[in-house]
Amino acid sequence: MDTGIYKHSQPFELESGLQLQELKVAYHTYGTLNADKDNVVWVCHAFTANSDVLDWWKGLFGEKDYFNTNEHFIVCANMLGSAYGTSGPLSIDPATGQPYYLSFPQVTVRDMIKSQQLLAKHLGIEGIHTLIGGSLGGQQAMEWAIIEPGFIKNLIIIAANARHSPWGIAFNESQRLAIAADETFNANTPTGGAKGLKAARAMALLSYRGYKTYGIRQQEDNDSVTDNYKASSYQNYQGDKLVNRFNAYSYWYLSKSMDSHNVGRNRGGIEKALALITARTLVIGIKSDLLFPIEEQQYLFRHIPKSAYAEFDSYYGHDGFLIETEALTNIITSFFKTDVKGKIIQLQQTA
Repeated sequence: MDTGIYKHSQPFELESGLQLQELKVAYHTYGTLNADKDNVVWVCHAFTANSDVLDWWKGLFGEKDYFNTNEHFIVCANMLGSAYGTSGPLSIDPATGQPYYLSFPQVTVRDMIKSQQLLAKHLGIEGIHTLIGGSLGGQQAMEWAIIEPGFIKNLIIIAANARHSPWGIAFNESQRLAIAADETFNANTPTGGAKGLKAARAMALLSYRGYKTYGIRQQEDNDSVTDNYKASSYQNYQGDKLVNRFNAYSYWYLSKSMDSHNVGRNRGGIEKALALITARTLVIGIKSDLLFPIEEQQYLFRHIPKSAYAEFDSYYGHDGFLIETEALTNIITSFFKTDVKGKIIQLQQTA
């Protein structure tokens, strides 16, 4: 494993027309780029993850997993605006010598991919064999496959959509309202908005999981309980857990980046944009996903030219893409063994 930070020597222009005078992209690589440079697996990570994919996607990425370090050169870059080394709200603004905080410019999914394209060039990568991402990571992967079709051979999109839905935007706005209600958010300190972030994370978890998940995992064993429920403790625990590893400013900006996702913007519409994808594409949906319903993945399948579609069920809901790695491995294995155009891959799996 290698870790690094790519520093871009020129101002970085954003989709909005604004510029970052300095750009840093933190990344991990695993394995070795082969002589033909055709074994690259690039991972676009989700909302609050980081570039250490072997840590958070175990079972799919690892020494003995489907995407392994013996066969593949695995790359994962921390997304623009995040809290793990890439330029974001807590980075130093060269103009002031202080962290940006709320003066950080709003970035889009396309800006995230533009920064990763620069990293790929820096690493000497001439093409990506497999580009994969789930949720916000899937949105990024889709954008890259549209922006640079000839660079991507195989594309795997999990639990994502062509345009972020009003439902998803409403979830994100509700979380931002919670953050903004914390008066410390405007104080511009590294821990500003921490209580609001805790509440936001608790809200988000409801969209990542679902009724069945809580019914199984947080059910009370004692019928006499009238307070301090397991479900209440769980929400508090998960909120504190994120506060201890993230910050409210990055969370705020990344949620807005997700809202910005619309592959049809300035491209003549969504269907025309999806038609630009030339990669062999696998679209995977999760039947129990509340945040990205399977109708959104089925739409991608219908409008991406060389695509296959698969779905599975999971009582983990949207988070199933991080947990159900055996199901994903089975689907991906089938994908690479078949002619994908217009094919539905059957998987008999429920959790």
